[in-house]
Amino acid sequence: MAGPGQEKTEQATPRRIQEARRKGQVAKSADLTGALMLFAMIALLSVTKDQFFLDLQRYLTGYFSEIAHEQVLGSSPVPILQSAALFTLKLLAPFFVVALLVVLASNFVQVGFLFSTEALKPRMELLNPMSGLQRMFSRRSLVELVKSVLKFTIIGWITYYLIKANIGDLLLVFNLTPEGIYGSVLGFIIKVAWWGALAYLVLAFLDYMYQRYDYNKSMMMSKQEVKEEYRQTEGDPLVKAKQREMRRSISLNQIITEVPQATVVITNPTRLAVALKYRQGEMSAPVVVAKGAGWLAAQIREIAGKNNVPVVEDKEVARFLYQSVEPGQEIPLEIYRAVAQILAMVYRLKDRENYRAV
Repeated sequence: MAGPGQEKTEQATPRRIQEARRKGQVAKSADLTGALMLFAMIALLSVTKDQFFLDLQRYLTGYFSEIAHEQVLGSSPVPILQSAALFTLKLLAPFFVVALLVVLASNFVQVGFLFSTEALKPRMELLNPMSGLQRMFSRRSLVELVKSVLKFTIIGWITYYLIKANIGDLLLVFNLTPEGIYGSVLGFIIKVAWWGALAYLVLAFLDYMYQRYDYNKSMMMSKQEVKEEYRQTEGDPLVKAKQREMRRSISLNQIITEVPQATVVITNPTRLAVALKYRQGEMSAPVVVAKGAGWLAAQIREIAGKNNVPVVEDKEVARFLYQSVEPGQEIPLEIYRAVAQILAMVYRLKDRENYRAV
């Protein structure tokens, strides 16, 4: 019995799905591809059956004439066999092309573009007799057996029903010309094939839905597996927490050291805080000496207040500096005007305070 955290109750993560896809493990129904290919073959035969018969009749007439001629002369039959092979290839080529296109289209619609060589690699478990027995009596094997029985039963019943319903017409074909026999028999075969293909397509669609369900179920993960994957991709949460604490400690030390020397602190007003330092005649441009968000922003404001560093609220400037400038860097040209206005206001306030003090 699976222990706590081992039951597969979680949906598969994108990484697990991508890894399975790399190995060629996807939700796909071979029956759906087969049913669509059968439909395409029947449709093509329905359209081309008359020309198909004419070409076949014309070739067979010439073929038997050549055989009779070669038998009289005692020549080699190789050219005749080569001609027969070439004709058969030309006659069936459209069906091969359509079948290939349908297979490619069906697979692309079901799984998208996928090329994987993992399934071709030798696996030792395939040589293990016990593994073979387990696969033979697995749930998947049972499902495949049920599907096969259903397919043969339904298609067999359709064929039997149509033969029984059309037995009178079928018996009359012996009174027809060869062309009539061909047309009647082929028409009946196509009719049976259409109904069989329709039944097969319904079963194939149900199989596709089952394959998706079975795939999603097989891809489910336990809580422990999700945690392990998170550790592998994002790192151990405990380690990351320690790293965040270390960065916060370094930032706080920088704030304690630099903010008292700042010229002004620009806020957003409570979420962000950026400390700027500028000394006229000594520095070419204002420099960001500290910045922070949330708790660190509150620390910057508090230290600024204790050290009489002016705090100015300007949401746009604070956001721009926080996102674009790191501590120790000069502010960029595009923010010069806005920062200059803030500094000018700060200098005016200091001048007033100095005047009052005098």
